[in-house]
Amino acid sequence: MSEMQNIQWFPGHMTKTKRQIQASLKLVDAVAEIIDARIPVSSRNPDLDKLIQNKPRVILMNKCDMANRTATKMWIDHYAKQGVTALAIDCKSGRNLNRFPAAVDTVMRERIERLKAKGMKNPTMRIMIVGIPNVGKSSFINKIAKQNRAKVEDRPGVTRGNQWFTISKNLEMLDTPGVLWPRFDDKTVGEHLAFTGAVKDQVVDIELLAVRLLDFLKKLKPQEFVARFKLDDAELCADSYDLLKIIGKKRGMLVSGGEIDTERAAIMLLDEFRAAKLGCITDEMPNGELR
Repeated sequence: MSEMQNIQWFPGHMTKTKRQIQASLKLVDAVAEIIDARIPVSSRNPDLDKLIQNKPRVILMNKCDMANRTATKMWIDHYAKQGVTALAIDCKSGRNLNRFPAAVDTVMRERIERLKAKGMKNPTMRIMIVGIPNVGKSSFINKIAKQNRAKVEDRPGVTRGNQWFTISKNLEMLDTPGVLWPRFDDKTVGEHLAFTGAVKDQVVDIELLAVRLLDFLKKLKPQEFVARFKLDDAELCADSYDLLKIIGKKRGMLVSGGEIDTERAAIMLLDEFRAAKLGCITDEMPNGELR
């Protein structure tokens, strides 16, 4: 199989979103950046640092139930050393969402105290929610607001315009559409985004993506992955494309003539990875190592 192509995806509405974020920053006191706990590096848009600048920030590591818990703790400690408050959350299970207001109070403590000193007893904090597509921004708002007003769909790019949500009498949130950056200089970033579904499957070679995922899984050897496909040492040492065919054969994914349907096997492998059926896996670590 050839090398994975560099994934480039920058629809026109992404440029518009960046302008919306810049225009809306003056309306908010802080920013909550939602990232995917499985890919803490690849799911952070480097352009956001320039856009947000000195605004207080909370990092919300969503989908933590599908990530390696030890790795997530290491990331939270890593951010803390940089003076950034991070919170592991899972929007599907609701894990730690009740800790969000306290995290906001932590990053806004100085501003809240200044406002109280000026006679404002219970100042309202306005928080902008930002992040790349498909990290769970709308799901987060739905859960935290205990209502179903934000549109949620398990595919990239469904939120099109800014929306305000009242969370409590002292907390309001501004949702923004997901924004990617113009190009991925590191092809690994593009691959990791594609692994988790942040980039649409239609813009990548699905079989090649599955092969690259198998390259990663073979190094990591998560027990759930090995057990799920009943893989032995020899199979784990096979070429990744051959391993995809082995997995497809084990699942009975055959076409006429006994050939293995590798496209169907690739779709199944990616679906099971994205559903954490191959283990709770974090692709990226603070020290740059795989986990």
